[in-house]
Order: sequence, then C-alpha cells, then structure tokens
Amino acid sequence: MPEVFKNFINGEWVPSKTGAAFNDINPADKSEIVGVFPKSGAEDINMAVDAAASALDKWRKTPAPARAEIIYKAEKLLRKKKDDIAKIATSEMGKILDETKGDVQEGIDTAFYMAGEGRRLFGDTTPSELKNKFCMSIRMPVGVVGLICPWNFPVAIPSWKIFPALICGNTVVLKPASDAPASSMELVQILQEAGMPMGVVNLVHGTGEEAGMALVNHPKVNLISFTGSAEVGRKIGELCGKNLKRCSLELGGKNAQIVMDDANIDLAVDGALWGAFGTTGQRCTATSRLIVHKEVLNEFTEKFVQRAKKIRIGNGLSTNTDMGPVINESQLKKIHSYVEVGKKEGAKLLMGGYFYEEGDCKKGFFYMPTIFTDGHPSMCIAQEEIFGPVALIMPVNSFEEAIEVINSTNYGLSSSVYTKDINRTFKAISDIQAGITYINSPTIGAETHLPFGGMKNSGNGHREAGKEVLNIFSEWKAVYIDYSKRLQKAQIDTAKEH
Repeated sequence: MPEVFKNFINGEWVPSKTGAAFNDINPADKSEIVGVFPKSGAEDINMAVDAAASALDKWRKTPAPARAEIIYKAEKLLRKKKDDIAKIATSEMGKILDETKGDVQEGIDTAFYMAGEGRRLFGDTTPSELKNKFCMSIRMPVGVVGLICPWNFPVAIPSWKIFPALICGNTVVLKPASDAPASSMELVQILQEAGMPMGVVNLVHGTGEEAGMALVNHPKVNLISFTGSAEVGRKIGELCGKNLKRCSLELGGKNAQIVMDDANIDLAVDGALWGAFGTTGQRCTATSRLIVHKEVLNEFTEKFVQRAKKIRIGNGLSTNTDMGPVINESQLKKIHSYVEVGKKEGAKLLMGGYFYEEGDCKKGFFYMPTIFTDGHPSMCIAQEEIFGPVALIMPVNSFEEAIEVINSTNYGLSSSVYTKDINRTFKAISDIQAGITYINSPTIGAETHLPFGGMKNSGNGHREAGKEVLNIFSEWKAVYIDYSKRLQKAQIDTAKEH
C-alpha cells in the first residue's frame, strides 16, 4: 500500500478537512504510486493562513541573524539528505537523477545565500537636506505570503521562495504542485527539524483550482508568489490586483539559441542538446528555438540530429538514462498536438514526433526528442510554449535578422548566442529582449546569486534569486530622525535658506 501523507499546519501534520485525496504518480511508470496526498480545500487553506498570521508577530520580531541560524541548519540537513531527496524528486516528476541532485543543490545554495542575508538585509543611509536630521531606509516584512510552485523543480523553486520570505520576517503557506508534492514535503520536514517555530511555515496540498485559488483569494494573505504558465499567471495577477495584493509572477518562455557563422559548432550543439532536451524540455528556460545562420545551417543541423538520436530515454532513476518522461498524460498529448500543428504549418520534421513506447517505456509518459527545421516566426510552434522535447531550427541570413527573430515572440525569459565576435556579443546583450542572456552557453542553468526572471509575458517585472528577490518579500520603510529640537519643514525650510 502506498504511504498516505498529510498537510503541515501550525507545526503539526494534519489530515485535510475535505477527506479527499489524490495519487502522486511516477510518470516513468504510471502503475507506481509515490504517495497519497490530501486534496485540500478552502477550509484547510483558512487553517494554514490563520496559523501563519498568528505566528507572524513573533517571527518578524525575531532578529534576522537568529532567523538565519535556522536556515543554516536547514542547509546542512538538505546537504546531508541530498541523494535521498533527489530520488524522491525523480520518482514523482521524472527527470534524471543527476538533474534532481542539481535541483536539491540549488535549494542548498539558496539556503546558504539567503541565510547570509540575515546579517545584511541592507538598507540605505543618506544625508538629509536639513540640519540635525538623520535619514535611512530599512526593510520590513510583507506579512503572510502564499507560495504556489510548479512540479518541474520541486525543491529548487520552493527554496527560491521560502528562504528569502523567511529571512525577511514573513510567514509562509506553501501550495506545491499536485504532480510533485513529496519533494516539497521533504523540504518542509527539514525546516521543522531545523527548529522553525510553529505556524511560520505551513504546507497545504491540493489542486490549483481549489487550494491554489483559495490561497490567492484569502484576505489575510498579503503576497502571492507564483511560478507557472502565463495563462494562470494572468488570472492570479487580476485577482491580486482587485485587492491591491502584492503579486510576483514568474511565467513561461519561448527561449532561443542563436548560432552565428563564426560559432564553435560542436559547442553550440552541446548547448542545444542540453537546452532543448534537459528535463525533457520541461523548463521555462528550455531552448525551443534554434536560430542558425545559413552559412553553418547544414553542419549544425546534421550534428544536432546525429547527437539527438543517441539520447537514451527511460526511467530517470537509471544511470543509463539521458532523458526521462513527460510529467503526465495530459502534457504528453499536448506536446504531440503541437507536433501535428508544426507539420501542418510546413515545418520539416527531421526526427521524433511520436510517443516513445519501447521496453519499459510503455509504462510511462515518454516522447521522442523531436526536431523540426525550416522554421519561421509566424508559425505557432515558433510562438507558443510547448513545454516538451521539441526544438525548431530557424534559418537566418544575418546577425541582425537573428536578433529580430529572437525578439519576435511575446515571451522574454532566457536567450543564448554562440559567437566569437565581441562586437556581436555586446550588441546581443544590448538588443535581446530577455531577462537572461548567455554567451556561448545554453539557455538553461541559472545561478542562485543572480536575479532570475523575464520580460514581456515571462513575468510581471519581479526577479527571483539574488538580492533582488528581497524586494519581493519585503517592504521599504523610510526613517527620518530629527534631533534639531525644533519643527523643520522639508523643502520649505531649505527654500528659505537659499
């Protein structure tokens, strides 16, 4: 019998008030149930939010260095349990073990980085325009924050949100994706073991439609941080806007890698393979477009297809696997529907384009790495996020055309340019409309101490990771201390002196 799990509310593991449950399925073998999780509703969210609200005052008054000590302990526990958590993550969302180890490592790095902010959380001191007056700015917590996370990075993305939220003095209600709830549960257990006070971190499982929307609409939740699709992000942004609730949205991408005529082709192929087929293409930063100069088109295409055909598909827990399954049946069908659209649009299918059902892969949701060429910006498969192992090669005649093509979508998350020309490099950095630009490396692989996020429909302007994430989870307060022993009027008093 599969293990039955609970929500974590106010320091205790409790069943859902709904009594309903859902199965966490292994996408590599749909007959395997990783665990049974509560399908929570509004009443469960209410309990979690009330617990977070009750714990807020004491937690925000806890000195930031003391908050950091708990996060440091969590970092050590994550490091100790890295391999075990990675196996759980692979079992429930499919990507290969090396990638889930990297996922957990990102959580470790984020914990270490954010704990360091416990002795920083810098504001500014600045001169006053008046005599005998002192001015500074400080960070204040936002309050109760609701965190809604996707399944593709089930440890890293919750870590990106939880650790900065906590170091800023907020309390948390986490709603993980129903396709990968076990990994988030491991993270919350670690925080509990590290000594997190009751009510500061709460975990509620369930669907986005029920538990997620209840969290978004709750009047005591001061901020929603959401990572997911642009479609859902728009809905959340609209709901938060009606109530003037703070909202951070990290949404999708239609990322591209430019390969210029002077590029190191073998290196560009390495980057394209990792960018397009890492995590089975299920990353918001995945390389779904390859914009290739016609002078090197044949060489790049031949090598890319040749290498892609050698990708070993299978269960991510196997050391012989290069690419795991798609997350679920619905996504599998969606990917295939886009492939059919691509054919109808006139893109030339070079390889793949079908469900992969050899051997044990019959048990899961597998799709063959798929490559189209003869792509054009007007094509649906060149504009819409597919979120699967599908890459479209788009020929161009010049660097200028490549920049025009890379900017031709409504997304602007990640980008990549392969060139040896320093002038092109800086022109690309200046002209590409994306929140991330890589030079001679793929579109995936963000580091935790740099800001992460995108332009256009890839988000609403906020950035996760790095020090910039603190601006999501804290409010700025300006402080003025007047020791002149008289009433001074800003602007008015200085005007008289002149």
